[in-house]
Amino acid sequence: MPHRNYILTLSCEDRSGIVAAVSSHLFQSGANILESSQYDDPDENRFFMRITFAVSAEKGTAALETGLDALRQQYGMQVRLVPVDERPKVLILVSKFDHCLVDLLYRVRIGELDMDIAAIISNHPREAFDQFDLRDIPFHYLPVTAATKPAQEAEVARLFRETGAELAILARYMQVLSDELAESFAGRCINIHHSFLPGFKGAKPYHQAHEHGVKLIGATAHYVTGDLDEGPIIEQDVERISHADTPDGLVAKGRDIERRVLSRAVALHLSGRVLLNGTRTVVFRD
Repeated sequence: MPHRNYILTLSCEDRSGIVAAVSSHLFQSGANILESSQYDDPDENRFFMRITFAVSAEKGTAALETGLDALRQQYGMQVRLVPVDERPKVLILVSKFDHCLVDLLYRVRIGELDMDIAAIISNHPREAFDQFDLRDIPFHYLPVTAATKPAQEAEVARLFRETGAELAILARYMQVLSDELAESFAGRCINIHHSFLPGFKGAKPYHQAHEHGVKLIGATAHYVTGDLDEGPIIEQDVERISHADTPDGLVAKGRDIERRVLSRAVALHLSGRVLLNGTRTVVFRD
């Protein structure tokens, strides 16, 4: 009999009996647990759990979801249940630096990132990306100035809603989101930036790093909040450098780190492995 696999994630105040209650309910619903991870945060007294399970296609999940609603009320849980084979829609926002965009496109095409790109949004015209095969992905040129920023962001929000997107990816989108848009995207928008912050702000951060003799460069992927570049961190990586590296060499290495960190963060989010924990995240890795 064919089965369908699901991902269940949950978080709540930590208390005894949660694992037993959830596992028993899945068993009674005819589900077969394939993978399970859990974490108790002693500082916040919060419990986090991620389970993948299989259930027969004929049986479905109606009874299972009814039981989850009861557990949600009993334990005050935040619960999310999604099919493993569901391809979420995403928006990609990009400016003139295109290395992260190209990397994401490639990983989607080879099946490494299981998502559908609903649209690409840029504050630069379509012609700036003519060297890339965007195929039939809708492209929206939305220039922005201080005067037009509210209207431009309203259009971004509209596209997010109307395309059914579940995630926005800032693939080196060099515009600061307003507090209002960041709030509406809470937990659904991933940004990438170099890891020098809060140092070396502004233009040419790698040149600034070179001038200060930095020995490590890196990148950080995080959820977007109203606090610029300070949202809950999902993924980071670093690379050692030396006095022999030129500013241009640092830029090249930085691009490589940024693209791989962003793609890993997106993959973790898509697979339901990232749970928000206040200003931090819980990341259940493979």
